[in-house]
Amino acid sequence: MTPSNLVLDGRSLGIADVVRAARSAGTRLAAAPAALAALRASRDHVDRAIAGGATVYGVNTGFGKLASVRIAPDRLEQLQVNLIRSHAAGVGAPLDPSVVRAVMLLRANVLLRPTSGVRPELVEALIALFNAGIVPRVPEQGSVGASGDLAPLSHIAMVLLGEGEVLAGAGVRPAVAALDDAGLSPYRFAPKEGISFINGTQAQTAMLALMVHDAGVLWRTALAAAAMSLEGLRGTPTPLDERIHAARPHAGQVRAARLMRALVADSAIRESHRDGDPRVQDAYSLRCTPQVLGAVADAIAFAEATAEIELNASTDNPLVFENGDVLSGGNFHGQPVAQALDVLALTLTTLQAIAERRVERLVNPDLSQGLPAFLTADPGLSSGYMMVQITAAALVAESRSLAMPASIGSIPTDANQEDFVPMGMAAAYKARRILDNAVGVVAAELLAGAQAIDLLRPLAPGRGVAELHRRVRAAGVELLGADRPPAPDLERLRLAIAAGALDPAAWIAL
Repeated sequence: MTPSNLVLDGRSLGIADVVRAARSAGTRLAAAPAALAALRASRDHVDRAIAGGATVYGVNTGFGKLASVRIAPDRLEQLQVNLIRSHAAGVGAPLDPSVVRAVMLLRANVLLRPTSGVRPELVEALIALFNAGIVPRVPEQGSVGASGDLAPLSHIAMVLLGEGEVLAGAGVRPAVAALDDAGLSPYRFAPKEGISFINGTQAQTAMLALMVHDAGVLWRTALAAAAMSLEGLRGTPTPLDERIHAARPHAGQVRAARLMRALVADSAIRESHRDGDPRVQDAYSLRCTPQVLGAVADAIAFAEATAEIELNASTDNPLVFENGDVLSGGNFHGQPVAQALDVLALTLTTLQAIAERRVERLVNPDLSQGLPAFLTADPGLSSGYMMVQITAAALVAESRSLAMPASIGSIPTDANQEDFVPMGMAAAYKARRILDNAVGVVAAELLAGAQAIDLLRPLAPGRGVAELHRRVRAAGVELLGADRPPAPDLERLRLAIAAGALDPAAWIAL
């Protein structure tokens, strides 16, 4: 497998693979021959069941509340097409193209599992669509995540049919025209293939996988920002002592303290106030950073573990097994994913909330240990970074309003057949907004922290913090003299965080 290719087998897809394929237009997919062969054998069981007249849910019956309605053999293909058309009921703005690409990748991978019972040709058609760079227009709203992400997946299936719309620059175009330009033909869904395609958690799981990756980058960057604030506020690194954290060995806490120790190592700022400092302890937002952000790390790890399982899990219905049994169950239910998304939303709200408290300490002359008010050399005439803290507070307030779990908010659907649903996509939208807000708050802390480091010169911070400061300035964020709008600098830092340019993993061995 070359760096630009990703071979799917239904068993070994990882989060890093999803990020690369979703965000790199050069990645091409292929299906492992052994997986295609196993899928062909699985499909033979389905064909024999149909030929033998067995009643199989979703293959020769209606769907949901209509499962008791038997469908005539000559209408089975139309049944699948009708299912896709009727379920393409999404509304709202389109999902980001990278998310749609991730959904297509995940769906191809899961359909390769022999439990899906689809023809290999369906997987190959979806892979061909992905490799052609065609991105279906998938409205972001309309899924409750119960029988899977029915609406989002139906909008992708519509494009395979040669119907629906695809993204084209800032607009859309008919799917049939995009297929024709790529030399692809509309796909004919065989019995079971429509329900197999749209029963699955791949929309919410795609968002979870991408967010888990981004949250990991943000977590390390937030720790670096916290270390810079600790230096800028002339706090003590004593609470980072390895023995303290070994006495309460939560994995995330131990990791957080280790990284912060590396960031502040060899600090001349620390040495300047080692003796004669009347403070016995710093405020919690400085002293308890390893404990708080350590808990954040552990929550992200939980979400990551959930995503890793779901990437290679059979979530369609019914499932086909090696002995020919075709069993109807509930693996399409998105509760595990929705719950992980809610945990991610909650913990990223915590991350930004403690970061905002450090921003406040940096700009507040009553708390900043001698730094000028609002980090400006001419307070009064200049307002400096007064509004930066206010912006951070606004983002935290919004995130708190969004952090209420969606996965406990079931509204029964399908004439009460689907009487408990997880609201996974609602959880995903909220978590994505909270993640974006958290990036903004960490950007605010980096902006203020870098200014504080400059105001303490000629004292130098620890080696790791010094490198972070250099990277902040290299991102185009200059030392603040006379007042200027902070918005462009905040945006530069947001982009740098998202790109991983301020992730200490780039310069510290973790």
